[in-house]
Amino acid sequence: MANLPGYSEEDKGHGKNQVARYQRKSWKYSAVRRDGSFHYVHSTPFGNYSFISLDATVNPGPKRPFNFFGILDQKQMEDLSLLAKESSRSNHSIWFGHFTTSTILSPSPGIRSIMSSATAYLCGHLHTLGGLMPVLHTRHFQGTLELEVGDWKDNRRYRIFAFDHDLFSFADLIFGEWPVVLITNPKSLLYSSAKHEPLERLLHSTHISGCAISHSHQQCTRVLVFSLSSITSVAVKIDGVHLGQASHLSGPIFILKWNPRNYSNRTHNIEVIVQDSAGRSKSVHHIFSAREDIHLRFDPLASFILLTDHCTVARVLFVMIVLIQLIILIAFRYRAYPEHKGPPGFVNLTSFSLHVLSKISIFYYSMLLLTLYTVLGPWFVGEITKGKLGCCFSFGIFVDGHFLQGSVTFIVGILQLVFFNIPLMVYLCWSLLQRCFGHSFKSHLHQGKYLKIVPVHLLMLLLYIWQIYSCYFLHMTYGTLALLFSPLRTWLTLVTPVLIRCVWTLNSAELGTFIVQLKSHLSS
Repeated sequence: MANLPGYSEEDKGHGKNQVARYQRKSWKYSAVRRDGSFHYVHSTPFGNYSFISLDATVNPGPKRPFNFFGILDQKQMEDLSLLAKESSRSNHSIWFGHFTTSTILSPSPGIRSIMSSATAYLCGHLHTLGGLMPVLHTRHFQGTLELEVGDWKDNRRYRIFAFDHDLFSFADLIFGEWPVVLITNPKSLLYSSAKHEPLERLLHSTHISGCAISHSHQQCTRVLVFSLSSITSVAVKIDGVHLGQASHLSGPIFILKWNPRNYSNRTHNIEVIVQDSAGRSKSVHHIFSAREDIHLRFDPLASFILLTDHCTVARVLFVMIVLIQLIILIAFRYRAYPEHKGPPGFVNLTSFSLHVLSKISIFYYSMLLLTLYTVLGPWFVGEITKGKLGCCFSFGIFVDGHFLQGSVTFIVGILQLVFFNIPLMVYLCWSLLQRCFGHSFKSHLHQGKYLKIVPVHLLMLLLYIWQIYSCYFLHMTYGTLALLFSPLRTWLTLVTPVLIRCVWTLNSAELGTFIVQLKSHLSS
């Protein structure tokens, strides 16, 4: 549901002003055919099950990369809170949406608090981080499972889930791989939740199986099995011991009698091996326990990715980096030259180079202006959404009469600071230090210290090429206007060579005082 065909990241990037067009594509695969957040109730003879859609699409939707975070305003949060209250009468509620909760900006008390009564939140968006994190699952502090699934568009990932006597089970699968197997009883310990599920029912079950649609087969191990061919064998093992062959009950449901009290002392491993008439086989397994006081922990990295408020972290890092750079510049500007003692090591020479850069006005004000402009100035003016011009700042985007609060803009700002602004300042300091040693551009290349000098220039050249590429990306994504009216990208790219040339052509008389100070320090 989170990654329906025709509702890909590219589609979301155009925002709700293009949603009608993409609705028609995704509705082809939808049973509900509704846009935005909504509440669907699935009624059965043994209870109701609520499904709540969470739509955090930005309106209007900017192009990449500024569409990475979803946003919920106060009105949307109130509507979702009402949907959550409506679902309280159901046996279970499942929430689903495109964005992970870690990539949704929402006002207090936060989206996780609103969905705290849900058994699980099913989402996509991160696409398993390009295969680096094939399993991105965790549990909210309030008890709700958050289960990210890979994308359908490129990798054909999908998910099936079932409620077996109100115990929730699921499997993440790749389309075309058969047979498909889901063990629903006993359910996986990792995904068990005493807050949302009647876990005590496990002790009263006598059959292993895949899904229960009536309580007459509660005491079974149950397995759901699907395949393009007929199923020939469903073998069940617990802790490596063959328990027997599950028998077919109806549809995809296979069951096997068992005594759960034989496994009530600790954790155990259940394995189901399925074969079909086409010779294909599939083995699935998980850890289970009949005790409610035993728990398993999710992968710490997956939990960090899904539970961290990445936008807040980016904001804090951005502000910290800016403040550190400004404090260093201003402090060295108004600080007298210190009398260094001892050999001219790395720390002393670094301090001296910052002292030189901060005392020469053209370099000091250039770096000060660049840093302040990165925070306060418009980065570019361009086609933020299709046919709509807007203006991008670090703290947000103005487009079509709307203000979209900053999110990815802070991450882009961090990248700009770390991979160009600060390296440029360091490179200028290093170049000024070479000048204070009495070198010109040509003479410093003939010192014989190629292993120390050449890598510095190569690194700065690579970062400059990265800056040029960012201009190309800006042009391809937001148009020619964005390329022309982009002080932080295009204009800075043009000014940088001029600034570097100023260092190497600076009159030696202006460096006289610093050359004397350095010689005095070297001779001491």
